[in-house]
Amino acid sequence: CFGCRSIVSSGIPEFPFPYQPYPIQEQFMKALYGALEDSKVGIFESPTGTGKSLSLICGALTWLKDFEERKRQETADLLQEGEAVLSAPTTSSSASSQNSSADPDWITDFVQKKSERELVSKIKEDEIKRKKREERLEMIRHNAQLKYAFKRKVSDSDETLKLLQLSKGGEEEEALGDAEEEELIVAEYESDEDSKTKSKYVHIYYCSRTHSQLAQFVHEVQKSAFCQDVRVVTLGSRQNLCINEDVRRLGSIQRINDRCMEMQKNRHEKPPQEEGAKRKRGPAKAVCPFAGATALQTLRDEVLGAVSDIEQLVTLGRKTHACPYYATRLAVPSSQLVVLPYQMVLHAATRRASGIQLKGQILIIDEAHNLSDTLSCIHSVELTGAQFCRAFSQLRQYSERYKSRLKAKNLMYIRQILFVLEGLVQVLGGKVGQNPQSQTTQPGTQLLTINDFLFKAQIDNINLGCYCVVNGAPVLPQLCGFVEKYAGSGVTPHPQMPRPQTPRPQTPHPQTPGVPTGDQQGPAEAEHVLAASPMMQVEGFLMALTNSNKDGRVVVHRQGTLSESSVKFLLLNPAVHFAQVLTECRAVIIAGGTMQPVSDFKQELLFSAGVAQERITEFSCGHVIPPGNILPLVMSSGPSGQELEFTFQNRDTPRMMDETGRVLFNLCTVVPGGVVCFFPSYEYSRRTLAHWDSSGALARLAAKKKIFQEPKKANQVEQVLGEFSRCIQRCAADGGALTGALLFSVVGGKMSEGINFSDDLGRCVVMVGMPYPNIKSPELQEKMAYLDKHLPHAAGRSPGQALIENLCMRAVNQSIGRAIRHRGDYSSIVLCDRRYSRPATVAKLPEWIRSRTQVHASFGTAFAALRKVKNKSYRRSHFC
Repeated sequence: CFGCRSIVSSGIPEFPFPYQPYPIQEQFMKALYGALEDSKVGIFESPTGTGKSLSLICGALTWLKDFEERKRQETADLLQEGEAVLSAPTTSSSASSQNSSADPDWITDFVQKKSERELVSKIKEDEIKRKKREERLEMIRHNAQLKYAFKRKVSDSDETLKLLQLSKGGEEEEALGDAEEEELIVAEYESDEDSKTKSKYVHIYYCSRTHSQLAQFVHEVQKSAFCQDVRVVTLGSRQNLCINEDVRRLGSIQRINDRCMEMQKNRHEKPPQEEGAKRKRGPAKAVCPFAGATALQTLRDEVLGAVSDIEQLVTLGRKTHACPYYATRLAVPSSQLVVLPYQMVLHAATRRASGIQLKGQILIIDEAHNLSDTLSCIHSVELTGAQFCRAFSQLRQYSERYKSRLKAKNLMYIRQILFVLEGLVQVLGGKVGQNPQSQTTQPGTQLLTINDFLFKAQIDNINLGCYCVVNGAPVLPQLCGFVEKYAGSGVTPHPQMPRPQTPRPQTPHPQTPGVPTGDQQGPAEAEHVLAASPMMQVEGFLMALTNSNKDGRVVVHRQGTLSESSVKFLLLNPAVHFAQVLTECRAVIIAGGTMQPVSDFKQELLFSAGVAQERITEFSCGHVIPPGNILPLVMSSGPSGQELEFTFQNRDTPRMMDETGRVLFNLCTVVPGGVVCFFPSYEYSRRTLAHWDSSGALARLAAKKKIFQEPKKANQVEQVLGEFSRCIQRCAADGGALTGALLFSVVGGKMSEGINFSDDLGRCVVMVGMPYPNIKSPELQEKMAYLDKHLPHAAGRSPGQALIENLCMRAVNQSIGRAIRHRGDYSSIVLCDRRYSRPATVAKLPEWIRSRTQVHASFGTAFAALRKVKNKSYRRSHFC
């Protein structure tokens, strides 16, 4: 690790930092420490390039270190006090003897001393365990060969098996009927809540949107002064952490999860106990070779001994021949910092399945500018008519095959689910007994309340919370195994669909190299994924329907055929699911580079979740760059005097498109290096570029800078960025006619978030128009109506209208924040639309941009300001 500098302040602990921090970083860490200490809900805004991640790490881990030290001191004081009481002579007053009950004084004293002795003994035992654990981890860190020589106790092995059992989400099924098909019989549902043990430690849970963002955070931890001492665990999905190639090549997340749980069940299945019992018929059941208890504990020790990201965990798992997915979960109870994606902590069911308990813990949510939308998306579910029909067909075939061996209670559950599925298909205008691809429906969109939808489907008299697939009986794993086992031999997605001429090989996975994803999936893989049971999605949809009637809506889309028609649950009130997180956690830190506007964020997510104003604390800071390193300007008109206002009515006119081309041409003439131009939508980008191509404007731009476009496929982003960067470097070295490169991107697209256009890659960012969302969308209209009804109006505007403006400006702020990435960087930001000059709109820009924004009514003055950026003497005097 790097050497660290300590920041000392009166009343505030030292913050170890790998280098001399900026003043705003010191302020950030002090504010963060105070928020954690006072159990606050903190909203922290720190622009990209100001070291936000490192400030979060140093501030939070410093607090955790001090908190643990205080707890150790309190334990030591309590132990000392208890021993002092035990060693003190027993005294009994005459008053006590006179007023005593039937018990003599010596019995009372004995009972009291016994409880005190038990308390002291428990404290001593916990302290001994803690010291042994710390000594063991210290030995691991110093590369002692403990993992090879240490003989683990039987209790440790039992603990591992218990945690693995919890991950399966259900109990072992009873041994009924034919031994070959035992695993397909539904067992009685039993709650495993009592078997879960509460963590004795305070953990810091750090979550972000993507695995790449989590990896960047872990790398910052590795740079920090805490890297040698902190116990960090990075959690991920099976798809990211699995090292069993036979399972990985299944491709889809659901199939990987199902196969993994099946192999774990096979491993822990008890052999026949009766003497002379016959072996089960058929081939031996597959088990995962990477899930041995000893190997998992070895990898758990490695995880706790060194800070590792997802890729490093996978490499470590292959080296130790142990599963990183289960080993990381075994390591969580002894960890201090847990790094995980949004889904695992913000979705209650996923949180429970992952064994994450937030009671009394610290939660840091980074990149939280779209937290409200993220919560809504996580809890919104959409299924097609084809999926409903497939689920019905598979579940009915399962029921018919095992109806004589299913218990009456479980058979009732299945029949209830079949009835619900039939009602859902009828809402879409179809029937369950026919091929959905051949059934036609009347096209149209209908938006219903939850209650109205339940009435329409005729399932309003069913308690979905009781009869849901998993909560009623753990039928999901058995159904998936049933479909897997009998695919191609009688079990079909739809009874009326023609069967394949040749049955598929009954292998648990396709024997194809690699993991096909997206467009790379061939017909065989697509068919294999299609055969997977959609019951997990059905379960999620049914659980979504248990939300309060006012908090959600159901959108019914009929699109000509039943297979393409869909039903979508839309969550209108994300606060209802965020409330549990806010209530359970000791403190919640919501951080981001652009959190504006904070007032609407608080109203929608915090106040609506029942958080009091006094529990909320806010911190916002400027940028570390000098004032002259950023030139944001609003351009209200183009070179020919045409007013720039990209409304829906006039943005497609040839005159507006031509004027936009002239603006870009002039910018490319004076701005060196890279220029990034953001359009409000893919469709508008396509139409504009097509017009420029026919008018010759695109050729004129290409004479100044090489043209690049945002790719349609996510796996091509890195390639385009690499070519874009290399082109700029070549142009700077050659000094020819080309002065750099011009990249056309889209707001909200693949390059508007998480991509760094630092230094010469982004000397100018251009925003064409204002990216308002589609106001005609039924989902958006319902969301606006909900906010207007349930939230207070402020400043003469409705909450629904505020939502539209906030969605637009948050997208703008994310896009224009791609340029400035460090203290020595500089760039210009050109907002091409007269509407950006409105005071209410300027107020929604980040403060560090807003305070430096220039509004120009004419193109001439704006262009003159931009020309200064090209002047080297100006940069020397103003830029670092």
